[in-house]
Amino acid sequence: MQEKVGLSSDPDSGKGKSKMSKHITHGFHLVKGKSAHAMEDYLVAKFKQVDGHELGLFAIFDGHMGHDVPDYLQANLFENILKEPDFWTETREAVSRAYRITDSTILEKAVELGKGGSTAVTAILIDCHKLVIANVGDSRAVICKNGVAKQLSVDHEPTTEKEEIENRGGFVSNFPGDVPRVDGQLAVSRAFGDKSLKKHLSSEPFVTEEIIEDDSEFVILASDGLWKVMTNQEAVDCIKDIKEARSAAKHLTEEALNRRSSDDISCIVVKFH
Repeated sequence: MQEKVGLSSDPDSGKGKSKMSKHITHGFHLVKGKSAHAMEDYLVAKFKQVDGHELGLFAIFDGHMGHDVPDYLQANLFENILKEPDFWTETREAVSRAYRITDSTILEKAVELGKGGSTAVTAILIDCHKLVIANVGDSRAVICKNGVAKQLSVDHEPTTEKEEIENRGGFVSNFPGDVPRVDGQLAVSRAFGDKSLKKHLSSEPFVTEEIIEDDSEFVILASDGLWKVMTNQEAVDCIKDIKEARSAAKHLTEEALNRRSSDDISCIVVKFH
């Protein structure tokens, strides 16, 4: 189900490293939540040589109402991004376009992939120097620089995008004891898929770039199963003294469980030292 990376025989845990810089490593760990349905978190974590460059490809896909959409994203989203002709010259635009194209394909395949959807956060590390982050939904990317957490993605929540949702003819519910939801159903305002809600949802990603410098220590990518119970700074503090990337990712998931997170939790840590 998950992408196996490194020498681990455990599909829910793995690690790898850059060939270009021996200091850059990654590790990941996934834990299924307490719900009755199958695991709906999928991830990608690997280094790949493309056109004479090294790319670190990292992503968290947190599905809802089934695992078919995150499974499809795991297999296709990076491929679609790298197929964009201007990927090397206009990377941010290429990523945005590939997100849109991928979402259109998912909607066309709704009979096969079902009515569910998925959030996404993707990080592409180009030649160990430039990090391009994109996201839809509430899976999040956070970088640690000199011990300080800096969020690189945007949580797309119904309350913050209420006006846009209403302009498209939708509504944001706010029932007591529940989180705000688009049309009373979905707790994020942007996602892949979700054909029945698509008129009121966006799949336009937030995209940003970050240059990796000497003060850049590591990046955390994780699904909301982690962020519901930890602040960005708490997550950074939790692993700042753990040298090995996979151990750091595992420690974060364990800490989220200790804090009573009941959701699926997936986490990738990319270390720059």
